[in-house]
Amino acid sequence: MKVAQIENNNLVIKERENETLDGRRGAILKVLGCGLCGSDIVKLTQHLSKDGIVLGHEIVGQIVDICSETDFKAGDVIITSHHIPCGKCEYCKNGNVSMCRHFKETNIKPGGFSELVFVSEEHLKNVAYLKPENLSNDEVVFYEPLGCCIRAVKRANLNENSTALVIGLGSIGILMAQALKASGMKVIGCDLIASRVELLKSFGIEAFNVNEMCESINVDCIFMTSGSDKALQTALKYVRDGGKILVFSSTPLNTGYPNNEIYYRELTVLGSYSPSPADLYDSYVLLKNKEVKVKGLSTYYPLEQVQKAINDTIQNKILKAYININS
Repeated sequence: MKVAQIENNNLVIKERENETLDGRRGAILKVLGCGLCGSDIVKLTQHLSKDGIVLGHEIVGQIVDICSETDFKAGDVIITSHHIPCGKCEYCKNGNVSMCRHFKETNIKPGGFSELVFVSEEHLKNVAYLKPENLSNDEVVFYEPLGCCIRAVKRANLNENSTALVIGLGSIGILMAQALKASGMKVIGCDLIASRVELLKSFGIEAFNVNEMCESINVDCIFMTSGSDKALQTALKYVRDGGKILVFSSTPLNTGYPNNEIYYRELTVLGSYSPSPADLYDSYVLLKNKEVKVKGLSTYYPLEQVQKAINDTIQNKILKAYININS
């Protein structure tokens, strides 16, 4: 089977032996497609993963072999996430599921940028669903990233009709804004790229160029979906005293937050990372009911051009890459 694996800080196509069940409970999926996540890019560009690692986790695939107690069968087209919390540890009991050690150890093998993957019985029982017939493959792979956004909205714990500002309208910002709207919030989005501002407006959500925002904007919560260090100053400028800043991105310089701003203004700063099975279910429902719209957000690339997809994403030539593998 073909995989795209890390070699010398690039993704290169290699041949490996086919993934098989080999006595394991779970399923072998023929990967139809895999979304390119910002975390894949960070792992590659910041050298966080070793040579030989296969990235990718936002998958849709068809079951070609299965040994499972679930109702899934060969031929089914399914979606799945890659991590599962144990539900028993102190992290899970306190709602920090993405800090669970079991969560971090579970994964699809070898990774989504591959023609075949193994997903465990645990995946099938907890985070896998049949692909809805009304969603295309490139739409349904937003299942996991939307789940991440839903978790962020829940962690912010805002009152109904609170006002939220999403800073950064890449694919995650577009999802975050829609997830907030679906949860009953008043939403504003901002970005420096005009086409992204117009895209969010087309979904019925107020949006501005960062440089043209009204000075009087004062929101209850900022959702930081931009990877720019400068976005922090925008967040501090538009969050109200006593408000919240939810961090949903890493930044290159990692300069941190001004202590005195947090102290004197009584700001709450919190992070959010990966979703729980409950968040993923909510994502599945929102996508299936088309309460969050993702049609047309993705640009297709074959597996052989996954490195080009990464480069184009970094250069803001596209909004979201979908790696078309077996479909």
